[in-house]
Amino acid sequence: MKKIGILFFLTLLSLGTAFAQNKPENPKLIVGIIVDQMRQEYLYRFADRYKEGGFKRLMNDGFMMKNGHYNYIPTYTGPGHASVYTGTTPATHGIIGNSWYVRSLNGSLYCAGDSTVTNVGGTVSSGQISPRNLLTTTITDELKYATNKRSKVVGVAIKDRGASLPAGHLGDAYWFDSANGEFMTSTYYTDSLPQWVQDFNMKKVAETYLNQTWNTLYPIETYVQSIEDDNEFEAPFAGKDTPTFPYDLKTLREGNGDLGLIASTPFGNSMTLDFAIAAIEGENLGNRGETDFLALSFSSPDYIGHRFGPKSKEIEDNYLRLDLEFERLLNYLDEKIGEGEYLIFLSADHAVADVATHMLSENIPAGNLNTSYINAQLKGYTQLTYGEGNWILNMSNEQVFLNHELIREKDLDLDDVQEDLANFLLRFRGIKEVYTAHAMKNTEFTEGRAAKLQMGYNHKASGDLLLILEPGWLTGGARGTSHGTGYTYDTNVPIVFYGWNVPAGQSSRYATITDIAPTLSMMLNIKFPNGATGQPITEITDK
Repeated sequence: MKKIGILFFLTLLSLGTAFAQNKPENPKLIVGIIVDQMRQEYLYRFADRYKEGGFKRLMNDGFMMKNGHYNYIPTYTGPGHASVYTGTTPATHGIIGNSWYVRSLNGSLYCAGDSTVTNVGGTVSSGQISPRNLLTTTITDELKYATNKRSKVVGVAIKDRGASLPAGHLGDAYWFDSANGEFMTSTYYTDSLPQWVQDFNMKKVAETYLNQTWNTLYPIETYVQSIEDDNEFEAPFAGKDTPTFPYDLKTLREGNGDLGLIASTPFGNSMTLDFAIAAIEGENLGNRGETDFLALSFSSPDYIGHRFGPKSKEIEDNYLRLDLEFERLLNYLDEKIGEGEYLIFLSADHAVADVATHMLSENIPAGNLNTSYINAQLKGYTQLTYGEGNWILNMSNEQVFLNHELIREKDLDLDDVQEDLANFLLRFRGIKEVYTAHAMKNTEFTEGRAAKLQMGYNHKASGDLLLILEPGWLTGGARGTSHGTGYTYDTNVPIVFYGWNVPAGQSSRYATITDIAPTLSMMLNIKFPNGATGQPITEITDK
């Protein structure tokens, strides 16, 4: 009996050793997923309608940081994608907005804009794109360096910034051109489209999807997590009087961007995943003996969310449909790469505020800030106080840029002018706090909104005055919504890891999106991105 027990133990030991030997040292493929404008609460709010193989599979079998947040202001798309992949904030990586005012240009700079390159595929107007404005390396860059560039990195999104920034300086990126319905790239990456991209474009996928009608996936009366379909808070498509189902997309193309309309429907997610699968096939990602990386961003939830808001039936339907796309992706990866041999992370580039006019109708404090009016008042005040002149160069991204040359000419102290105008701006309803560039440069804020603002402040690029609005306030119109603040409705986003070497579990410990890249670095035993300020999620790395 004793011998049998010993034999049984040795058999188990040998099986365990064999299993360990067969387990890959590194994942074959990493799929980084950013859902543009996704709240953490969407994982719970619609959960009773999710399938077991989509979001629920990631939540139940992966590891989720339930209290994951953005740790800087402003929470926009460009900075969000850059921060997830660099492991740091705009103060370091330099992407301080989707676009921002540049004094030397007396104009705006687009976060992924690059006038030195042109289109490959697509159209000329969509081709001047690269990651050159990103000042640090990304986790995708570091993976390439770690394998002496043998790893492949491919970024995919409808939005160019959602593809180019995550792909880093060394990867390849493809985005959707709404002008002709093609996925394209720029000469920063290559001189000609790979054959698999050409083959995909020949299928006219956007055209096919836009021949459909967007109706609710389930009977509309079962969409109990949303407000009434017909309301005054959502923005209808051009050519349609109400923001209501169904949407005849073939008819609505005219007046709504033609092929670009697909971005404002859940079919934009489907098309994005179609192209991502084509990229895995075309580049043979995950089956080349090296760890490859697919940086996948779903842009459509942002377009839908801006127009209809987070309480809309359109958003509810989007996430029920996106859940099915996640199930399709996971089933494909199981078959193509092998279950347990790929690694996924899911996050978002920001969340979203509730529609201000809807909140007001519910007697909740909120509002829309009229920035044009405030800018005019600010210009009038400076001329009355300091004399004639163009004192205000620009007001954008809730920042004010002053005319430094004029201030010097008038022999005024810049710090004093900043402080005076900060106090003036506090007179306006909806503005909660105003911080000066002097304060951002000379005071180290360690907590609260000021600390988040400082993490988004770049010494060379940011403005003289930085505004923080009251909770629930937006710089938008009466219909639809936006994002960009440091409040939890904009900062609380998913942070979920799933697959290779990831334990099942969850934590409500505070974590930030800048922790994602360092976590990947630890898991892969590669160098951190060179500007990283986040920390590894030890619940995953030290299991």
